Amino acid sequence: MTKRHVECGYLPLVDSAPLIIAKELQFAAEEGLDLSLVRQPSWSALRDMLAFGHLDFAHMLSPMPVAMSLGLGGMPAQIDALMVLSVNGTVIGVSAELNAKMQATGWRNTFDNPSKTAAALFASRSKPLRVGVPFPFSMHRLLLDYWLTRDPGFQSDHVEIITVPPPQMAAAVQAGTLDIFCVGEPWGSVAVQQSEAVLILPGNAIWQFAPEKVLGARHDWVDENPDICRAMIRAVYKATTWLEQPQNAPLAIEILTRSQHLGLPDHAIDPALSGDMTLKLGDAPKQIERFVTFYGGAANFPWRSQASWIAQYLASLHNLDPKDADTVARRCFRSDLYRSAIAALGADLPGASEKVEGALAQPTAVASTRGEMILGPDTFFDGAVFDNHLLFPPKN
Repeated sequence: MTKRHVECGYLPLVDSAPLIIAKELQFAAEEGLDLSLVRQPSWSALRDMLAFGHLDFAHMLSPMPVAMSLGLGGMPAQIDALMVLSVNGTVIGVSAELNAKMQATGWRNTFDNPSKTAAALFASRSKPLRVGVPFPFSMHRLLLDYWLTRDPGFQSDHVEIITVPPPQMAAAVQAGTLDIFCVGEPWGSVAVQQSEAVLILPGNAIWQFAPEKVLGARHDWVDENPDICRAMIRAVYKATTWLEQPQNAPLAIEILTRSQHLGLPDHAIDPALSGDMTLKLGDAPKQIERFVTFYGGAANFPWRSQASWIAQYLASLHNLDPKDADTVARRCFRSDLYRSAIAALGADLPGASEKVEGALAQPTAVASTRGEMILGPDTFFDGAVFDNHLLFPPKN
């Protein structure tokens, strides 16, 4: 059978694993696809390659399709999020110097307390804190803003946001350019190993079930090639189910290490997949539950309520009409196409295409096509819930 050649752009992050596994274990080939993975040097380069039609699919930060469809940053383009590739998987770290100042306030790094950690950050600062994020339209940026602005003492001049490509984050910390960073693995662990940075929070301490990466494609190309998109969704879905099985973790690390796609040693890849994170050079690893999720709890489903959360946050940051932004965002997250693709596999699917974000403190059974689905927990650190009616408060 002749296979359809498709090209998918990605950045060398551990959460590109579903794409790498889909290729290396032949899940894409089984679906009739000759999948070529095209490494990109930065998110802006990937954005432009997709917008100009040089890529068919892309490994994207979850806010990117919404931002591009809203005309924010770079070349405007209508982009669809076909599925979620990963949930969480990011870390927040600080320079060794800032860590020492935070410790001097009496703070102790438990890696699970956003409120006390933010208070220590602001209590120890003597100038605006320089914060590195991989891209302006990223879940990293939104989670950092959500976390820091909810500290009672926050003022807008307390932080300065700087965009730094993930592979350059460690060097920026070492050079003193950054005080704080939020980045996907393995680049947080690399910063610990190479610049003596200290990890202070996982992303899931802020929002327990934040969509991190999505599979993106141009809306017009999706309309012209729906069967190819469904095949790609199924191939990646099979890869995520394989990745989620604990017994496959050693082989997954081996594949990611020996393949040319990441170019990283196993000790850089292992922490994200095992959840054993070294917070500070010389310390014993700390086990982080559900550090990154590829499949469980309907992780792959492109929830329109998550699109709405992203849209309202982007609207608050960029002075857009929240209702207009919400309409655009909900069109981006293609739960309809995902359903039609995965139904062919007989998989369990949610009964609805949206939910109340942040409402589940415990794993909870919900309505689904096979009656077997359990969602959550998905809480925000401050106990807020989002039902598409909560508007984010103005900044101080």
